[in-house]
Amino acid sequence: MPTLNLFLLLLLSLLRPAPEAPLALRPVPAKFGPVLFRVAAVRDERPGRPPVAALLPAAGPAANATPRPVELRNGTVAALQQFAAASLPAPSTARYPITLRVLALQVRETLGPNAATATGTITLHLAFEWQNAAGQTLTLTEYRGAARYGRARPDRAVVETALAQALSGSLRYFNGWLGAAAAHDVRLATAVQPTFRYDTRLTEPDTLFYDPAQPLVWADFMGTARPRGQYAAAIFPSFGYQARPRMQGGVLALDIRLQVFVVRSSSWVAEGQRTPSNLLHEQRHFDLVRLVAERFRRKLTPDSLTAADYQSQLGWHYLDSFREMNRLQDQYDRETHNGTDAAAQARWNRQIEAELRTFGVMK
Repeated sequence: MPTLNLFLLLLLSLLRPAPEAPLALRPVPAKFGPVLFRVAAVRDERPGRPPVAALLPAAGPAANATPRPVELRNGTVAALQQFAAASLPAPSTARYPITLRVLALQVRETLGPNAATATGTITLHLAFEWQNAAGQTLTLTEYRGAARYGRARPDRAVVETALAQALSGSLRYFNGWLGAAAAHDVRLATAVQPTFRYDTRLTEPDTLFYDPAQPLVWADFMGTARPRGQYAAAIFPSFGYQARPRMQGGVLALDIRLQVFVVRSSSWVAEGQRTPSNLLHEQRHFDLVRLVAERFRRKLTPDSLTAADYQSQLGWHYLDSFREMNRLQDQYDRETHNGTDAAAQARWNRQIEAELRTFGVMK
């Protein structure tokens, strides 16, 4: 009995068709440069991860032509990784390391016009994923494609060529998408490069922007005069910014316009108090705001800003500097007794001028 069972198993193994040889993906050199990416990783996310292909056997009658499962050589993940590495240029030329997510990849065959031929359909659904400098993983875009081919059943090379061309088409599509999106899509920024300029234009009569070449004059105090009390004069300087982002060569160029200003109609001087010392005291209030703006500017380094969150980072630094401005203004008035303590005023004058020179605002 054991001998009979062994004989039957041997007979079944002889009758069972031999497993199909795996498909070999031959590289298709990229001719769609410049290539902006490399495939750093592949993830097979197909449900159940079945063999990629179901191919008709090389020979046999039409009645028994049943497609057989065929895998890629070395498996789907390794085969696609090797295909991309061999098809795309050296990694050193690529700006974006991409994870290729395989959502659908299948080759299905049916009989062709006669029993000696096969007709194949290739279906692709891929997602291209990138991790930005802030560590956020972004699905940039997806690709869906399909292709058809015909072959003589013994000619497996046609299947391999058609599949390689279909995959090459997905890489070509993504590179084109990337080249177009990199010109405007902030998500694709690999770094942030801020640049600064100060607004000194006279855009309206009531707003005076800080200009080291044009210090305050009494004519700038356009508010209604008040009786001499705790203050001989008053201005209310402040600062703000406007940021305009633009993509440039994969870098988020951040053009930041700084505005240090006083409102003339809110600035006033008491009767009989238009003296050089009082004017200098108010000028130092203005100078302090410029110093705070300079410190704010120096906080905004490429290392302190990320493309994904630069707006909130700018806002946080601005609020911190705004609090510093209010604190310094109060400290200045308190220590100089609103400009009446000549020694304290002279000390603050030296300190402010020294810092203005350090920042290159004053020579």
